[in-house]
Amino acid sequence: MATEEILIPDIGNFDSVDIIEVLISVGDTIALDDPLMTVESDKASMDIPAPKAGVIKEIKIKVGDKVKQGSLVALIESVATPAAEKEKVKPEEKSPAVTNKGIEKNIAAPSRPAPEPPAKIQPVNTPIPIGESALVDDGKISHASPSIRKFARDLGVNLAFVKGTGPKNRVLIEDVQAYVKKELAKPRTENMGAQFAPIPMPNIDFTQFGKVETQALSKIKKISGANLHRNWVTAPHVTQFDSADITDLEVFRKSMQKDAEKRGTKLTLLAFLIKACVNALKTYPVFNSSLSPDGESLVLKSYYNIGFACDTPDGLVVPVVKDAHKKDVLEIAMDLGDLSA
Repeated sequence: MATEEILIPDIGNFDSVDIIEVLISVGDTIALDDPLMTVESDKASMDIPAPKAGVIKEIKIKVGDKVKQGSLVALIESVATPAAEKEKVKPEEKSPAVTNKGIEKNIAAPSRPAPEPPAKIQPVNTPIPIGESALVDDGKISHASPSIRKFARDLGVNLAFVKGTGPKNRVLIEDVQAYVKKELAKPRTENMGAQFAPIPMPNIDFTQFGKVETQALSKIKKISGANLHRNWVTAPHVTQFDSADITDLEVFRKSMQKDAEKRGTKLTLLAFLIKACVNALKTYPVFNSSLSPDGESLVLKSYYNIGFACDTPDGLVVPVVKDAHKKDVLEIAMDLGDLSA
């Protein structure tokens, strides 16, 4: 049996995609359409199916590689199926002369050379930002196909602001995409109705506070992160209130008051809430993380510093209980007393 190559099929309008999981190993016997690996694009994850059945002899890719249409995935020793055998018999029953003759009849000689398709022009313009120009030339005609107009309308883009880079200044889909990306990347200005712009995030070295772990972001998270941050700054926030029966907790708290008095402190429910926050953050570590300055990774923190609101003569402040994960509720209560004094 011959060894054949498995190549990446047509994966749509993507230059390259990331491999996030390899689902095969050398020596595996696979069937037609079995998943070979999982790739991730800007919008979704998808499995790449096997184009044929056989035994995997060699794997040419690994997790983290970037692949595109035609990239070599693996070498496979194909297994002939009954249907494939029948396909092989059919051509052998026909003579070469008859086959060639049939081909010649089906192909018509062109009367003139086929025209070359026009080269795809990449947009190189800098779109006119909405924030810098609040006026639209009513006499300007935007040349765009109906599909481009629908695409722009769905995104809420006024084509009068978009400069086309196609033939005769025709607006291309790339022009609309470049315009939207430029607008999303711009800080909001007074012309756009915003009265402030957030100050830049400082570059913080989190290792000075404790142990950290850097975890790479997936492509989807990188793209969605910028939009989520924009919504966090511009959208109204909601506070959730829940009810809980703390009868047993209150009995336990009162039973520890004597131990607290011996240490010269007062044990309140706040100490228990801080301890509960630490346990919740351990269970969901993403909530105790920060985005790296380059936007490529999450900084997962292995320390837990919990702030609490405190009313003082100088106004409302937020003191921080450091290393709350290393302290019991009585030690946290002592810190609360010292920090709020």
